[in-house]
Amino acid sequence: MSSENGPGDGGAEGPPPEQLALIRESVRRAKVPRAKPRTWRGAALAEHLPVARVLVDKGVLHLDRYFDYAVPADLDAQAQPGVRVRVRFGAGRHRVREGRREGGGLVDGFLVERRAESDYSGPLAALAQVVSPEPVLGEELLGLARAVADRYAGSLADVLQLAVPPRNARAEQRSSPPPLAPPPPPDAGPWERYEHGAAFLGALASGGAPRAVWNALPGPLWSEELARAVAATLASGRGALVVVPDGRAAARVDAALTALLGPGRHALLTADAGPEKRYAQWLAVRRGSVRAVVGTRAAMFAPVTDLGLVAVWDDGDDSHSEQHAPQPHTRDVLLLRAALDRCAFLLGSWSCTVEAAQLVETGWARPLAAGREQVRRAAPLVRTVGDGDLARDGAARAARLPSLAWQAAREGLRHGPVLVQVPRRGYAPRMACDRCREPARCRHCSGPLEGQDGGVLRCGWCGREESAWHCPECGGFRLRAQVVGARRTAEELGRAFPAVPVRTSGREHVLDTVPGTPALVVSTPGAEPVAEGGYAAALLLDGWAMLGRPDLRAGEDGLRRWIAAAALVRPQPEGGTVVVVAEPTLRPVQALVRWDPVGHAVRELAERAELGFPPVSRMAAVSGTPAAVADFLGAVALPADAEVLGPVPLPPVPPGRPRRPGAPPPGEHWERALVRVPPGSGAALATALKTAQAARTARGSEEPVRVRIDPPDIG
Repeated sequence: MSSENGPGDGGAEGPPPEQLALIRESVRRAKVPRAKPRTWRGAALAEHLPVARVLVDKGVLHLDRYFDYAVPADLDAQAQPGVRVRVRFGAGRHRVREGRREGGGLVDGFLVERRAESDYSGPLAALAQVVSPEPVLGEELLGLARAVADRYAGSLADVLQLAVPPRNARAEQRSSPPPLAPPPPPDAGPWERYEHGAAFLGALASGGAPRAVWNALPGPLWSEELARAVAATLASGRGALVVVPDGRAAARVDAALTALLGPGRHALLTADAGPEKRYAQWLAVRRGSVRAVVGTRAAMFAPVTDLGLVAVWDDGDDSHSEQHAPQPHTRDVLLLRAALDRCAFLLGSWSCTVEAAQLVETGWARPLAAGREQVRRAAPLVRTVGDGDLARDGAARAARLPSLAWQAAREGLRHGPVLVQVPRRGYAPRMACDRCREPARCRHCSGPLEGQDGGVLRCGWCGREESAWHCPECGGFRLRAQVVGARRTAEELGRAFPAVPVRTSGREHVLDTVPGTPALVVSTPGAEPVAEGGYAAALLLDGWAMLGRPDLRAGEDGLRRWIAAAALVRPQPEGGTVVVVAEPTLRPVQALVRWDPVGHAVRELAERAELGFPPVSRMAAVSGTPAAVADFLGAVALPADAEVLGPVPLPPVPPGRPRRPGAPPPGEHWERALVRVPPGSGAALATALKTAQAARTARGSEEPVRVRIDPPDIG
């Protein structure tokens, strides 16, 4: 059943070695097909191309290959490349009766290819069922999935689980509408604000494949600009794909495309649509009825016909990183698609990641930005409140807001809504001693104490209440909040501005839009709603909480979240003001004041190059128990230029707390080692790690080892 001449499954005594050698030699010399495909219970065999090469839905690495099956005559017409099938899998050579392989459990798979003969030397089992005659796996999608699996040291079956949505019979039975004629090329519109914006659209409309890193101007026009790029690509007779971080952004691009081109020109692929509607939309794309796609992370694999443009918005957002194996990133998948399909590429954001700066630095993409005068007219005024200002501000020591922030909020409320960004949700997530600033911890498990409504202290790990806390360092009994949560901030702002409505937007309840009337909108990063006409002002509180994280991307991520909030504020000529509570001498704060995210990313890239950190180098994280990690690193054949950093202990996950993807199971102590290689050795590193991991799974190793290529956070 395997396409490789490997050993049998064992468990039964075979012929003597001399007989096996004679049989193999006779098979090699035979001119007829080396395998004898025989159907289940002697049914007739397909006359033409009787062998089906199948990818079984087994995500284990040592089974990451194709398997050959016989095609019965009654399934000949339906068993075409790309369809879903069911096959018997798991029967060894000893499960052969009257020349037919029998047994094994039914598993799903994809029929990849029909062949005249098989490389396998034994009898083949037959296809059990063609689940659907709908071809859902084309050659381009299969090639992309294989490239993603190789890059991330994963299995092809795991990638296809991300790329091909689950089947829905009712959606398959409905026919898709006929494709529409290409629309006329759009005018440049807001792209005129960029130095090479009109030329970029012209290249798309003429069938070119420009590659650009787009630093978008603040304001709500980014969705219309993306829509015009898609329309220009459709005008050339090609397809377009746009991937955004969340459903709210997808809805904005969807509305912009509908307003520009009308309905029926594009498909919206998001999880909010439901399985049937989403699969129907996906099938319309696969059948060529729709040539443009807008969607969230899973849409990066959408099978767009004659792809002419791939675009990703806000590539630094965490939502673009897939949490299921092999954990690909949207940006990297679209880069692979641009290379494989030789199509245009557009990476856009209000901010700029280090990876985007590297694409420009290496010359792979061209910058697409506006001039400084245009930036000044579109960006709000940014003011800072540092530690020195807080020390001199008596109101800041007693109240939630510094005087400058309070004045900006009061002035902004005269003209419209005011946005307040808080780095944490909840009431008062972290508490500390008021006298010595020592973090308050639980006496039972040393977990952090969190302030709840009504003044109750509760451990964030074990959930026990603490009623008699005192500081073990100085003996103090008074607590203060290290970082005040969104609900506590909303409560205090409601007391400071009693006549103004206060709205909150966070993980439990995310607002999409708010009216343009005066109101205070308290939001966590990434959940900021769009205000009609823009916010009059924005307050970015507790900036040190984002910049002080022990992570390589803390500065880049903090600046990205600040700019995303500030981009929703009215321009400075219209009175828009942003107040950020952070030390003004820090590099991300200076980049925000100057509205220069590209300069910040370029300097970050230069420092990463000196230190040898990603994206200048390729890196992989290997995590597991200390014994498992040591055994894995001892067995893997790493490239000669690979460097192993660590291993170091990972923070344990307390029982009862939610576990992040890749974190150790609750109560277990894991270690993590980082493996770094220079540019050009990334493929060799992925191959070596995949080979070692496949050997472990084939041996049935009990202790798991997790391997992740290009981890988003490396500490």
